[in-house]
Amino acid sequence: MKNNIIRKWKKAFVGTISAAVAVSMLLTGCGGGAAGGEQQSSSTPAQGGAASADTIKVGILHSLSGTMAISEVSVKDAEMMAIEEINAAGGVLGKKIEPVIEDGASDWPTFAEKAKKLLQNDKVATVFGCWTSASRKAVLPVFEENNGLLWYPVQYEGMESSPNIFYSGAAPNQQIVPAVEWLLQNKGKKFFLLGSDYVFPRTANKIIKAQLEAMGGELVAEEYTPLGHTDYSTIVNKIKSAKPDVVFNTLNGDSNVAFFKQLKDAGITAGDLTTLSVSVAEEEIRGIGADNIQGHLVSWNYYQTTDTPENKEFVEKYKAKYGADRVTDDPIEAAYIQVYLWAEAVKKAGSTDIEKVKEAAKGLEFKAPEGLVKIEGENQHLWKPVRIGEVQSDGLIKEIWSTGEAVRPDPYLKTYDWAKGLSNE
Repeated sequence: MKNNIIRKWKKAFVGTISAAVAVSMLLTGCGGGAAGGEQQSSSTPAQGGAASADTIKVGILHSLSGTMAISEVSVKDAEMMAIEEINAAGGVLGKKIEPVIEDGASDWPTFAEKAKKLLQNDKVATVFGCWTSASRKAVLPVFEENNGLLWYPVQYEGMESSPNIFYSGAAPNQQIVPAVEWLLQNKGKKFFLLGSDYVFPRTANKIIKAQLEAMGGELVAEEYTPLGHTDYSTIVNKIKSAKPDVVFNTLNGDSNVAFFKQLKDAGITAGDLTTLSVSVAEEEIRGIGADNIQGHLVSWNYYQTTDTPENKEFVEKYKAKYGADRVTDDPIEAAYIQVYLWAEAVKKAGSTDIEKVKEAAKGLEFKAPEGLVKIEGENQHLWKPVRIGEVQSDGLIKEIWSTGEAVRPDPYLKTYDWAKGLSNE
């Protein structure tokens, strides 16, 4: 299966990107940062189905404005690049992919509203979208009620497996759990948990607290701030007082900029205190400033520095398209490969029909920039390698530990005795 996919998409994955692909007109500003607002396809929506005579409509739904734009604009860019490459290689089922782009605006009700529009009005075959778990939770009932299909590219807290979602980011056993275990073995037992106040950080910390209790760790404090929060002076003082060995950081969006700058301004560096973040990647580091976060740790499945031939090609193409100063990161890579996985499932199914695509996707493998990934048919998550990295002075991330091979997704942590009771599954 792996070789088949590589042969089918080889030209798209390693070839030169065509500069004349029509969908490139839909891209928002290539220099990074928030887009000025919503953009969408100018063509008339297909009537009675996702495919017109010449195109297959797909939705792209991310925050192009608001506090989460720091992370999501580049994810949208990666999906657009994959679509252009696939179209340049002949499209899918003899048709070109036509993206309809919507701005979730960092607002969860807006995400639900836009998802409904994409499914009911635009009749898209699938949607690539969301970042925060709050946005995913907001759109989940929309996809289930309309039997739509969402591809979600970001690591998350687990405890979920919807038949209408493919999860191309990490499950907790592919990021959070191994990171905690590594920290306990290498950095110390006393943990300070800091997160944004919504479902992902709170559920992630519920998992971490159970793991700490089982593995001899100690919780010294647990703090939450609203998304978009920018004053961390009180939190920094609490960290000083608690004297933890580790700050496990689940802040999201531009709050990370304020936190790390204020942590450094208070005289606390990575040499004094280890922080490990699970929602800060190369793109966020650009906003934070490498000098403010150098030496601190992150846990992901992919870095721009990941040493695979596929990643060398991917990074070169991304920079050639969007600028030499742009960076790739884990959600960007996951967003990119999920478009290819959907396209391959459609091709295998011979149809954009949701049930046929889901069946065809089971067990699909792809030689991605992060390494070989595979769709687990049981829960529609990906097998992925786990990597812990250290932020360098140039803003890139140096891998300091990895599993070496892909880890099977376990979103409900069923394989961990200490996790029993964390969910009803």
